[in-house]
Amino acid sequence: MIAAIPGPSERLMLSKNPKRLIVLRHGQTTHNAGGIWQGQLDTELSEVGLQQAAAAATVLAERTPDVVRSSDLRRAYATAQAVVGLTGQDIESDPRLREINVGEWQGKSGEEVRERHGAELDAIARGEDVRRGETGETVAEVAARALAATKDLIDELPVGGLGLIVTHGVAGRALAASLVGIDLHAAWLALGGLHNCHWVELSEGAHGWRIEKWNAHA
Repeated sequence: MIAAIPGPSERLMLSKNPKRLIVLRHGQTTHNAGGIWQGQLDTELSEVGLQQAAAAATVLAERTPDVVRSSDLRRAYATAQAVVGLTGQDIESDPRLREINVGEWQGKSGEEVRERHGAELDAIARGEDVRRGETGETVAEVAARALAATKDLIDELPVGGLGLIVTHGVAGRALAASLVGIDLHAAWLALGGLHNCHWVELSEGAHGWRIEKWNAHA
């Protein structure tokens, strides 16, 4: 469906008082630290991850987001809880914000996957959108579901409002790129991966969304 083109008065309103988004990656897990393919495994934050979430929360709570939405996986939801613990808001979880499904690679070490699927990993490194773990997802599929969830959130924001989305590394990069219209292949090669508890800041202008900050952190 083609989005409606803003009229002159709406463009002026957007330029003066834009809607804004923060897309935050969750804190570190032991799988992140150990180089284990995580995907949609429902892992918890490590002690380091809890500290990262607390540090990010002190910064992001001051921004007073109007809506907070999170992946339903525990590592993301716990990161979101750190923020709303300081703001008193509710979190709505949305499975469309989950990390990419990595299929048969889930729970395996990087060395194990490299040994058996080196050709696929090389293709991914070149920016080819290979289906992860044979039965998992492509980045394009992740981008489609995460973008749909994000557009639902944007529709709820008041003029000048701020939405906070807590998600994952691949999902967050794909979402941000799709929202601003960057080709996913170009985004994979040109945009660095989101680090644990780092975030992207975006704003909506008269001619669409743009990235204001990438890999911002506490």
